[in-house]
Amino acid sequence: MFNNQIVIDGLQYSNWNRDYFLMLKASGIHAVHVTLVYHEVARATLTRFAEWEQRFEQNSDLIMPVYRALDIQKAKELGKVGILFGAQNCSSIEDEIGLVSVMRKQGLAIMQLSYNNQSLLATGCYEKHDTGITRFGEQVIKEMNRVGMIIDMSHSAERSTLEAIDLSKRPICISHANPSFAYDALRNKSDTVIKALAANEGLFGFSLYPLHLPNGSHCSLEDFCKMVAKTADMVSVEHLGIGSDLCLNQSQSVLEWMRNGRWSKKMDYGEGSANKSGWPDSLPWFAGEDGMRNIYQGLLKVGFSDYEAGQVIGGNWYNFLQNSLEPMPELNSSYAKVSQRTKEPA
Repeated sequence: MFNNQIVIDGLQYSNWNRDYFLMLKASGIHAVHVTLVYHEVARATLTRFAEWEQRFEQNSDLIMPVYRALDIQKAKELGKVGILFGAQNCSSIEDEIGLVSVMRKQGLAIMQLSYNNQSLLATGCYEKHDTGITRFGEQVIKEMNRVGMIIDMSHSAERSTLEAIDLSKRPICISHANPSFAYDALRNKSDTVIKALAANEGLFGFSLYPLHLPNGSHCSLEDFCKMVAKTADMVSVEHLGIGSDLCLNQSQSVLEWMRNGRWSKKMDYGEGSANKSGWPDSLPWFAGEDGMRNIYQGLLKVGFSDYEAGQVIGGNWYNFLQNSLEPMPELNSSYAKVSQRTKEPA
């Protein structure tokens, strides 16, 4: 049954206010990976944390921060929605590797290595040439592994994504994308990437963003669930989740900030939307409080068991977070040597 499941949405950037928190609670969602920042640098990122501190204070009966997976269990027990913070670009660490640890201590749990464009760490999916993970990127991957910050390659190009999977000592995620076999968009992922991700115990979150779905805003629930089923046949169900990429009730200025940041003087409309300057129409079967329930029921109809459907709508995300958010200082060689010395007999 749906009510017995842990329900996690692996990516949203909606208009965060009390009415929306009430809707999330009514939807049965126990945790959401919230986009904290896109192109904000370190100082602006701290302001975003401060804004969320105020939201937690004003809505303490509805939401709570998530620092580790057990906090999601606590949120479920308390009837609240857990908020897990992520960055859709690496701008918040600027060019300073020490800020990885600083941002993790503030609560940043997930970070994309690039957002569409080339970053200091990796190539974005809209670039013509994918040069892979940079030297700085290799160091940041090691540091993210050490401190328990999850690597997300949702907006990164193929070579960069495959190299990140290979370089990381811990499983990574693609929190919000779809398979290229379902819809051939630059943002969607090839069979090669999905198989490599799964082979390294990573997690793939299916996106509900219409521009990356077959038939766009007219994509049916059945077609969406069949896409999930076909992917499960390819890599097995335990590597799959939902990362809706839902951006409800956001303004045009937010859309422009997402797509442009400060890098372009002209509006970048994004792939597949050259004549659409605004938000695409939301999927009618997902935008309301029954969205996750609808996916759960839809998965059952296309052949998933109750257990499997529950894993897709949140169980797999929970298991992934449980294994990914704790720090692993032994990955730091100098720390490991010190720790080893302290265990030697006097």
